[in-house]
Amino acid sequence: MSQIDGLPPLREVIATHDLRAKKSLGQNFLLDLNLTAKIARQAGDLSVADVLEVGPGPGGLTRGLLAEGARKVLAIEKDSRCLPALAEIEAAYPGRLQVLSADALDIDARAHLAPPIRVVANLPYNVGTELLIRWMTPDVWPPFWESLTLMFQREVAERIVATPGSKAYGRLALMVGWRADARIVMDLPPEAFVPAPKVRSAVVHIEALPEPRFPAEAKILEAVVAKAFNQRRKMLRAALKGLVPDTESLLRDAEIDPTARAETVDIEGFCALARAVAVARA
Repeated sequence: MSQIDGLPPLREVIATHDLRAKKSLGQNFLLDLNLTAKIARQAGDLSVADVLEVGPGPGGLTRGLLAEGARKVLAIEKDSRCLPALAEIEAAYPGRLQVLSADALDIDARAHLAPPIRVVANLPYNVGTELLIRWMTPDVWPPFWESLTLMFQREVAERIVATPGSKAYGRLALMVGWRADARIVMDLPPEAFVPAPKVRSAVVHIEALPEPRFPAEAKILEAVVAKAFNQRRKMLRAALKGLVPDTESLLRDAEIDPTARAETVDIEGFCALARAVAVARA
């Protein structure tokens, strides 16, 4: 399947609009429409959902989402050079694509989409992690989105799905795993992109849970996790020093060995620790 619609091939679109990927914007364009359609399918039946896409570039994934039946796609693109190419897709799918020329970090997508909402994106490398953390830490849970299907560098994807005891286990795995189920659903080699990055990429599918796995105050949990992993080689009694007056007692209250290191403590343990901090500060 070299074509999924009546629009020109992506290489032709890029040449026509002179869309060279910019390193400063974290851009790596995915040109194979077989792959963009496959990524879209990882998000499930899109005919029953609105889709938020961040950083569509020349629109390869956008076309995949629309061809796979997305009810509506809201594409947020910071690079104004890409807008004419996206306008051509908008014209080919009347009423189903809305393009916003903006920074995704500044936009509240809920004003433009109707639930259920799924996020599907080949995220720019330079804002991918920040966007994920924002989507995982809203003030109210469940979030505005039903699922996230996102492309990251393989190393970041592994950090998202990591388990306790592994080198990749840390803040990302905890903040995602506390409120969602996450798994890697696709791998992509560097040569799938233009320009080819120096690293492999992977698509992660994340489904929001109705409520967090274990009770904890989000802001306290975030603070505890950040402090614990900021000095991950230290024992927790040292890494968490200053969190409360008596760190060792705090850890014992949470049934955590004060000599343990952050990478050995699971989500339930960190939630217990966050609850103990809340009690100590009350």
